[in-house]
Amino acid sequence: MPAPKNAPRLRDYDELFGLPPTAGDATQGYPTASTGEVIVPFDLMDDFPGHPFHLYSGERESDMTESIRANGILQPLILRLMDSGRHQILSGHNRKHAGIKAGLTEAPAVVKRGLTDDEAWVYVIETNLMQRSFADMAHSEKAAVIAAHHSKLFSQGKRNDILEELQMLENPHEHRADATCAQVAHKLKSREKVAKEYSLSKDTVARYLRINHLIPTLKARLDSGDIAFIPGVTLSFLKEGEQNILEKCIGLNGFKVDMKKANLLRDHSEKGKLDMDSAYLILAGEIGQIDRRDRAPSVKFSRAVYLRYFRPGQTVKEVQGIVEKALEMYFQKAGGAQQGG
Repeated sequence: MPAPKNAPRLRDYDELFGLPPTAGDATQGYPTASTGEVIVPFDLMDDFPGHPFHLYSGERESDMTESIRANGILQPLILRLMDSGRHQILSGHNRKHAGIKAGLTEAPAVVKRGLTDDEAWVYVIETNLMQRSFADMAHSEKAAVIAAHHSKLFSQGKRNDILEELQMLENPHEHRADATCAQVAHKLKSREKVAKEYSLSKDTVARYLRINHLIPTLKARLDSGDIAFIPGVTLSFLKEGEQNILEKCIGLNGFKVDMKKANLLRDHSEKGKLDMDSAYLILAGEIGQIDRRDRAPSVKFSRAVYLRYFRPGQTVKEVQGIVEKALEMYFQKAGGAQQGG
């Protein structure tokens, strides 16, 4: 017997018996957009762990926010469904953040299920390459792209399938099988050699592969210009713990790292002599300078004395100022300041 015309339509047995959707089908109850994508709330999306690309800022961020406020999010995000029911963003970090600024709470998305970590990483790298010019990327972003293309994760067959899918998602209304295959084949052929693809020398490619070994905070200093590129390459040879020591010294004291200091740091690291004290002395210029007879000696406080009189996080300049005032007061009380020889 046919069902009445006005009878409600059930999607599956879970809905029939009032059961919640399983973790593997976390998007099952979401509405769909006119193009067939699922609409996913922003509060169920997480940034991809270790996402190597910077979010837009300034005018570019403002333009995207205003466009989304006026027209909505037109290009769907690409999400990876996790066992927890949450979603990792593979493509669309900027659209999500601009969408939230524009007052939206959800976005159209293509949800990928069953992706391995390797496959997810390919999506992250390739979608950003489609959206950004390699020449305009920051040093750390270029390093991530080059390192990825040199890794075993990017097998030609795997990339072929993913690139074809991304091409279809990027231009769904203009996609034709023959045209897309030609475009993808051209792109793959041009990417066979990373150095040739990006008009870089083999030495530059090797340097970017080293840059990818820097800890995130040092990469940020490289991108901002606080650390120059070639010294950054040298610093990448430091062990992770040594890089953390370096970052702490720079952060507390505002030191700059030139090529000479970078070489000294690496030399101390290779000899197993790089610790907080030696890193500070190198960055402060106390190690590596030409000895002079009239040069003032380096004076160090014990940790106990330092913690007794100074606050954690005070800069060297602040400490020097306090010490100088204290010495003036001491010698004035003692009957006059000592005279230099």
